[in-house]
Amino acid sequence: MTCMTPGRRSRVRSRASAVVAAIAAVTMLFVPVQHASAAPVATIDRVESITDRWVRVFVDSPAMGSVVEVQVLHPKNRSTPRPTVYLLDGRSADSSGSHWTDRGGAVEFFADKDVNVVMTVGGTASYYTDWQRADPTLGTYRWETFLTKELPPLIDSAFDGNGRNAVAGISMGAQAAMMLAFRAPQVYSAVASYSGCYSTTDDLGQAQMRLVVASFRGDADNMFGPPTDPEWAAHDVIGNADGLRGKAIYISAGSGLPGPFENLANPDALNSVLFGGPIEAITNQCTQQLAGRLAELGIPATVNHRPVGTHSWPYWTQELANSWPTLAAGLGQ
Repeated sequence: MTCMTPGRRSRVRSRASAVVAAIAAVTMLFVPVQHASAAPVATIDRVESITDRWVRVFVDSPAMGSVVEVQVLHPKNRSTPRPTVYLLDGRSADSSGSHWTDRGGAVEFFADKDVNVVMTVGGTASYYTDWQRADPTLGTYRWETFLTKELPPLIDSAFDGNGRNAVAGISMGAQAAMMLAFRAPQVYSAVASYSGCYSTTDDLGQAQMRLVVASFRGDADNMFGPPTDPEWAAHDVIGNADGLRGKAIYISAGSGLPGPFENLANPDALNSVLFGGPIEAITNQCTQQLAGRLAELGIPATVNHRPVGTHSWPYWTQELANSWPTLAAGLGQ
């Protein structure tokens, strides 16, 4: 048996440590490095032409977990970047298209306007908001994320948007437009709402929202939770109206009384009077409530309380034109 001196033992241990360190270093070259995976990003899946100035755009949305269609109108002159107007439908929005084109006259109205127009497709009884959980009947709704985070960069990139946006809507979409405007103030510089209600916390406001969702067999608890859930207050336009400060604002509603479009030439006139009249009378009260709150806060807004008019498309078509000077100013037009 050979006996080592203390110095030799120290040198052997040092060489052994060096060998172990070298082996460890070489081994690390073959160990896969674990990188944090990047969050999925929305992309345009495809674009289909309807006309030379009207297209369907299909967006692969991670938020919605599906491919979502929107429709886009182009201006006649596409030589320079331009603002974008987002139009939201009412509670009966469906996957067949946007009611802004088949009822609201958007194609004709925007034919001479230097803006892109993006119209939602689908979103039945959704309030165009992020629901807490998927609804067994209505499905997965993450509209706020889609409309405020995923879609605008794609529109600006693919269709020469200049980063300035407006949002407008009717009925359910009117409330949604205001919610989106105060919850994503950096996205929209102008907002218009026609015949909407704006409270999510008082008894009437929450009841009408629950009724809208239930009318398509959805459960509003899947949207914002039970009545006391903080998410209801977080989406209340009246309570969060200060978030609209600095925006160009237009709000309107009729009285509910029959007007120029309730006539024999309108096949929907009877329905408008019997059902659209009472609904519009309620939205008139809601509009006065929001107008009063904005005035209290010293926030300028253009308010149109029409002495007549029901909850129906002929009036909303008219209101789109009435609101255009306000929206255009907010867009820098």
